[in-house]
Amino acid sequence: MPVALLALAIAAFGIGTTEFVMMGLLPEVATDMNVSISAAGGYISLYALGVVIGAPLLTIAGMRVRRKTMLLSMLALFIVGNLLSAFAPTHLSLLGARFVAGLPHGTFFGIGAVVAASLVSRDKRGRAISLMFVGLTVANIVGVPLGTLLGQAISWRWTFGFVALIGALALLAVSVLVPRQAKPAEASLRGELSAFKRTQVWLAFAVVVFGFAAMFSFYSYIKPLLVQVSGYTPLGATVLLALFGTGMTLGTILGGRLADISPMRTLYGFLSALAVVLMMFTFTAEHTVPVAVNVFLVGLTGFAAIPSIQARILDQAKEAPSLGSASIQSTFNIANSLGAYLGGLVIAGGFGLIAPSWVGALLALVGLGFALLSGRLDRVLPVDRSQLATEVHGRHTAPAPRGGEPSEVGHSAER
Repeated sequence: MPVALLALAIAAFGIGTTEFVMMGLLPEVATDMNVSISAAGGYISLYALGVVIGAPLLTIAGMRVRRKTMLLSMLALFIVGNLLSAFAPTHLSLLGARFVAGLPHGTFFGIGAVVAASLVSRDKRGRAISLMFVGLTVANIVGVPLGTLLGQAISWRWTFGFVALIGALALLAVSVLVPRQAKPAEASLRGELSAFKRTQVWLAFAVVVFGFAAMFSFYSYIKPLLVQVSGYTPLGATVLLALFGTGMTLGTILGGRLADISPMRTLYGFLSALAVVLMMFTFTAEHTVPVAVNVFLVGLTGFAAIPSIQARILDQAKEAPSLGSASIQSTFNIANSLGAYLGGLVIAGGFGLIAPSWVGALLALVGLGFALLSGRLDRVLPVDRSQLATEVHGRHTAPAPRGGEPSEVGHSAER
């Protein structure tokens, strides 16, 4: 695996930390800003809104810009957003700063996935993509707990200053380690959007919306479940969150290897497994050791499908791999919101804290249904093998668009 993937993983670590650390710091930030916890929840929502809006818009705006330049630009915007968060004087200014911090999230991961895949041969792209996303999962093991402790011990403002420092380190690493990317071929907005006419692209989005909402319906309420049902102390529940992050990390690595063998079978297998392990909470929630194992398994099965779905969208959106991959990140945040909403709905309806896991199991099965439908369409409408040379991850150079200049595909990155 190329050392450039380390630079992408460092950036993913910083992005993952700033996305999730606000959940642990919400009481401190709310107190300092003199707002209620519910109002402070806007700091999480505005970040997610920034991801949803920023991913397609910034990717489209940069479609004629070299991919490495776009990665550096997104990291610069990430640093600015976190510095604005660290120095925000009012509630409204912090809301705006969190929105700015979320804007580059989807575009960075979208373009980063394309760059990661272009650095290796086609049979290794799942592992390459997974290694970048490992940075995001490790953030839940190391970055979020450390950021929370720093914010509680000194000030939450120091946490976002520290995240900005991680962003600066990532910017330096990407600048030095990621090879110079070839200049993109001439592109038009209509050409980029043409990929979204395909049914398979929308089916991939549907798999993400429902399949990953399954995990978030449970994860959003994991701490109350562990404390009120499983009998853990608040500190013990925090330790189990790190165990969840460990499962996410191992699942991402395992999923990357399996995605190189068969992306669709990997999707089928892990969405099915996610439904099963979510149902298991009915039997494990009241027992401290079994519930800990169950939490780990949800993290493992929930994230193992990410490399496969990234590879899937890169295959199905050949004309716009960066836009398709970035749009997946927007879809992940929609899944996050949908899962949290549906999980909260059944709790508010009086069904208890175990009920979100059953909602998650049902959502995973819906996601599996869309994945099976997509696989069925593959057999009915097989891939046109003549187009494989134009894939951004292929081993061959695409036909010259004009003037004999090769387009930016496969290994056209200039080292």
